[in-house]
Amino acid sequence: MDPKDFEVASPPSDGISALDFSSQADYLAVSSWDNQVRIYEVQPNGSTIPKASYSHEGPALCVSWSKDGNKIASGGADKAARMFDVTTGQPVQVAQHNHLHECGQRDLHESVHISVKFLDQPQPILATGSWDKTIKYWDLRSPQPIGTVQLPERCYTMDTVGQLMVVGCAEKSVCIFDLNNPTTIFKQATSPLKWQTRVVSCFPDQKGYAIGSIEGRVGIQYVEDKDQSKNFSFKCHRDESKNVFSVNAISFHPMYGTFSTAGSDGTVSFWDKDSKQRLKPFSNVNGTIPCTTFNRNGTIFAYAISYDWSKGYKFSLPTNTNKIFLHAVRDDDVKPRVTRKR
Repeated sequence: MDPKDFEVASPPSDGISALDFSSQADYLAVSSWDNQVRIYEVQPNGSTIPKASYSHEGPALCVSWSKDGNKIASGGADKAARMFDVTTGQPVQVAQHNHLHECGQRDLHESVHISVKFLDQPQPILATGSWDKTIKYWDLRSPQPIGTVQLPERCYTMDTVGQLMVVGCAEKSVCIFDLNNPTTIFKQATSPLKWQTRVVSCFPDQKGYAIGSIEGRVGIQYVEDKDQSKNFSFKCHRDESKNVFSVNAISFHPMYGTFSTAGSDGTVSFWDKDSKQRLKPFSNVNGTIPCTTFNRNGTIFAYAISYDWSKGYKFSLPTNTNKIFLHAVRDDDVKPRVTRKR
């Protein structure tokens, strides 16, 4: 850990599940296993002020800002997506997922997890993905979904940039969407990695995505057939004893298109996919890192130190650390390397 990193004041009291910065100002939204979503204002000097919070009826597992910075959506183990209006300070439920087995019995574990993302559309449209094997689209003015897509498997992770949305599902299935036609899967793929998908993250230029798995590998995947020769995978988050750790988070720098990876080994590294180089390893913490995010101009990198469930429920202890740090990003650490031609 960089000793100059700023610690966020009044962090969550339980595991931290997701971080997201507003695209309009330095406001950080945080979801956590204590059922809360918290919003912090980051001051120019790096200090933080808790500004607001709201509750789910179960663990809050993901969070997403609207493009105008006026709304925050979050998904939780209560099978609901909730929206917080920053201007009014009021939270409302905006989406619901349920799952019924063929035998008719409701199974909590099949429907608990919801992923949420605001789409890059003129009107505020929310996409929610669930373990009930669906993607649903919601116009926030209506209580019913405006579209539903059947997925091949449970949704574990999703990301969207512009008109590209990528959904990482169970059994290594990946669904790619062109949001010009959101209710049809544009392309279905299989993860290039051997083990379970943990995270997907779209390139800022919408040409592809990075995918991370539980076995300490990242795959760089392009969407168009003509770019498939650029696909590659690499090992990361492994130690000298050949122990392998989960890749929990991949965050792209909004300006340079380089990216970070963070894992169960408590390390963060910045990478350049085009030159296939690691730019900088910068964090080595006593704990696991479940989530990360850059602010809107890439000058702040936020990361959480919190239990990531990689060792199961037995290691979810009340004594576990729950902290968030802000790292001041230096240009030299994230700028792409210029490869010199001989």
